[in-house]
Amino acid sequence: MSGPAIRLPAAPAGQVSAAIGENEGKPRRTAANGARLAAGAHTLSPKHRAPTTDSRKPSVADGGRKDLRADCANCFGLCCVALPFARSADFAVDKNAGQPCSNLEADFRCGIHTRLREKGFPGCTAYDCFGAGQKVSHVTFDGRDWRQEPDSARRMFAVFPLMRQLHELLWYITEALGHPSARPAHQDLRKALGRIEELSRGSAESLLELDVAALRGDVNVLLLQASERIRATVPGRKKNHRGADLIGAGLAGADLRGANLRGALLIAADLSAADLRTADLIGADMRDADLSGADLTGSIFLTQAQVNAAKGDTATRLPPALGRPAHWH
Repeated sequence: MSGPAIRLPAAPAGQVSAAIGENEGKPRRTAANGARLAAGAHTLSPKHRAPTTDSRKPSVADGGRKDLRADCANCFGLCCVALPFARSADFAVDKNAGQPCSNLEADFRCGIHTRLREKGFPGCTAYDCFGAGQKVSHVTFDGRDWRQEPDSARRMFAVFPLMRQLHELLWYITEALGHPSARPAHQDLRKALGRIEELSRGSAESLLELDVAALRGDVNVLLLQASERIRATVPGRKKNHRGADLIGAGLAGADLRGANLRGALLIAADLSAADLRTADLIGADMRDADLSGADLTGSIFLTQAQVNAAKGDTATRLPPALGRPAHWH
């Protein structure tokens, strides 16, 4: 099956919106609106080399997504500065876009990295830039940070959220390419992967001219095709909760194999011991969802940010590309 061509009409600088998951684009208190993931525990050094992203060559260990993971040691603290956040259960204070977080130190480290949750910043632990921070810092701006070159700050901060969206798309596409059952869609997915990777290495000016919303919409069609083929491998009738309001829902022990949960609101839902194998979770809001004992192995398009925002325990089973959050018990 052939998907649509990837179109990129010009758009006003900084235009962003989302088409991946029905819930995206709605007001949310998540860390997707602000602060950075577990700001790095290492200082930056002039000796650090720029990341060498090539997502088209997947490795067995991580499915080819090594460079789509946050590398805070090679980032200029961009999510601590570029993004806004509002005082809420996720963030202890208000912060405007372009304003450095008060916890950001001179070496771009987070001063409360190991105490973010207890200090009222759980949203920071749930944020993931998909490696956009180091790409903008060392590829787009060639290692020139916003403190040394203040004139570059506005452009750098505007590019960062756009790059994050491109890297998120690269993450999803790379995952889809790892599923043999989605092989009929692989050719179009590879073309999209190559094109987005090329765009991500463009200049700041070219990135700011992208219509990322249109790009996401086109890629979403391809990802949906892949999802349908992957979920079709699960026998029987599958549940369709696409975009559903399942806030606080009692789904303990539910058989959700192959379910469509794209964009579903699963905030504080009880998914303990639920079977979520091969379920499509793209764009699902999983804040405070109880995943204790749940099986998410083989789930489709699940991200580290979603996992970090949820609750789990030692019995929770995750896909091999994702890690168990430190705050899970």
